[in-house]
Amino acid sequence: MGLAWIIFPVFFGIIAAAVELPDEHHKLMDLDKCSSSGNCLTGHFCSSCRIEFQGPRCVRSSTTNPFKLLNTSLPYNKYAYLTTHNSFAIKKRSISGATPLVTFTNQEDTISQQLYNGVRALMLDTYDYKGDIWLCHSFKGKCHEFTAFEPAINALKEVENFLSANPSEILTLILEDYVEVPNGLTNVFKASGLMKYWFPVSNMPKDGKDWPLVKDMVVKNHRLVVFGSQKNKEQSEGIAYQWNYMVENQFGKDGMVHGKCPKREDSSELNDRSKPLVLVNHFRTIPFQQATCKDNSKDLINMLSTCYAVAGNRWANFVAVDYYKRSDGGGPFQAVDMLNGKLLCGCDDVHACVHGSSWTRGSK
Repeated sequence: MGLAWIIFPVFFGIIAAAVELPDEHHKLMDLDKCSSSGNCLTGHFCSSCRIEFQGPRCVRSSTTNPFKLLNTSLPYNKYAYLTTHNSFAIKKRSISGATPLVTFTNQEDTISQQLYNGVRALMLDTYDYKGDIWLCHSFKGKCHEFTAFEPAINALKEVENFLSANPSEILTLILEDYVEVPNGLTNVFKASGLMKYWFPVSNMPKDGKDWPLVKDMVVKNHRLVVFGSQKNKEQSEGIAYQWNYMVENQFGKDGMVHGKCPKREDSSELNDRSKPLVLVNHFRTIPFQQATCKDNSKDLINMLSTCYAVAGNRWANFVAVDYYKRSDGGGPFQAVDMLNGKLLCGCDDVHACVHGSSWTRGSK
């Protein structure tokens, strides 16, 4: 029996070496055929997109962090941030035994997974429900058992955990807010521990002026920027009224017409420079995961260019999508790299902003 204890680890080691995944230098890259995500280069995963290609291939699954690649010396409004639409509306809910949902889902990953893959802005729909604040994908301003995903504090604690573990990162929350209970949102933010990161409304610029420098926001720990859809809450709860600070194009199918970039009804005109932030939505009215592969690829890049012109030659700061990892290769990650390249150095990709860079897409 003693001999077996010696032989077994050796035998196991030989087998493990034989099936060892390739090291980083030999892993598969953009659009290479794959059998599992472990075969793909870091920042990629093995995905199928029947509309664009046959069989599973390695596609990007994370962003390039411009703060780490370059610096944090520019204002908050001079960077682009990958944004997930209905970030909470995921297929695998964390609540066991809950009433089955009869509503749409828009994402696959948990909020924590989204953040660690480089998402830096979350769109959340907040409602009064069961004497608490919940995240729901509902209608007519009311949450129901079949549209309720989870209590808001669950998601906000994921945000707090990320900010605590990553002290140089900044996150933005964009709330479609149906909460009517006085201080309901304030109380749930306090309970989640997020108030210590709160960027105060009093520090937000007016009349199109630049925001504070990212590095100064980090030093002051003003690393959570929150916008809401209720105008009165800017005064009563210190939650910035979104339309005082940003412009936004129309969401859904009416916002995905080739060559057009109409404004959202609540937004001022996209070329209104008194609002220094630009948000571009690019997702269907009814989400369809397979079609999202196409939506998040060349169509997205084209729409960003169209909206740039409509917005008075201003590139988007936020690009909001469904199923953020689904694409024909680079997807929303490549789109944000393009936006940061345009914003930071006038280049077609943020990697080209690095001094002396000879970067080309797809290089290992």
